Amino acid sequence: MPELPEVETTKRGIAPHIEGQQISRVSIRDFRLRWPIEESLAAWAQDQTIHSVERRSKYLILNLDSGALLIHLGMSGNLRVLFDDPTPNKHDHFDIELSNGTRLRYHDPRRFGAFMHTVEPVEQHALITHLGPEPLTDAFTSDYLYQCSRKRKTKIKTLIMDAKMVVGVGNIYANEALFLAGIYPHKQAGRLTKAEAVALAESIKQVLAKAIEQGGTTLKDFVGGDGKPGYFAQSLNVYGRAGLPCLVCGTLIKEMRTANRSTCYCTQCQPS
Repeated sequence: MPELPEVETTKRGIAPHIEGQQISRVSIRDFRLRWPIEESLAAWAQDQTIHSVERRSKYLILNLDSGALLIHLGMSGNLRVLFDDPTPNKHDHFDIELSNGTRLRYHDPRRFGAFMHTVEPVEQHALITHLGPEPLTDAFTSDYLYQCSRKRKTKIKTLIMDAKMVVGVGNIYANEALFLAGIYPHKQAGRLTKAEAVALAESIKQVLAKAIEQGGTTLKDFVGGDGKPGYFAQSLNVYGRAGLPCLVCGTLIKEMRTANRSTCYCTQCQPS
């Protein structure tokens, strides 16, 4: 599932090619995404200019003249910038055609993505308003993390994956950040020390920044806006390495389940 680094990689890949361009047509071949695409969307977007491309959590936001398009990549979606007009494949569900001949094509085999529009301020949209701070901004600090963890009985991994607390820390990146911080994933959040909060906040920022730098983590479906895979998978310390030796101490990596998600950790580097 594309997470924050993958969506940020997509944003950076498509923005230079579509910002400042006018939408000449939106061609929708399959309206059946996670939520059905509204039939009025194509006519509404036509002839509007894409002024900027932003990301909020895992949503891509295309700011237009009189509102915005919100795009979520779902579990298997990707956006590609095309400079010609190749025949759409089976799972190419829509194209945003631009006045300069470029098109933005959405591909999503599982159709769990979303494509919607709003004329209200994006921050007031029902899918956006409840979200926590962006982890790579000054709004996410160790003090903020420490205060959010107080009196919480939930596992620390579950807490940092809660988008209401902080956005974008998906399963892969939570595993990796907790390893770098030396924190046991099932530690009760309320028992997090201030020193651990400092280490964890910094590790979250470090892991996400490195993943963005390397174009995201391609485990199966994800490619960036240029069609290239991400390479952060080659830098993983624990995720997907159960039964293999820890790269730091040599202890075999263990695996357990957290809220039905895979949690990999080192018993030596992350003592319980």
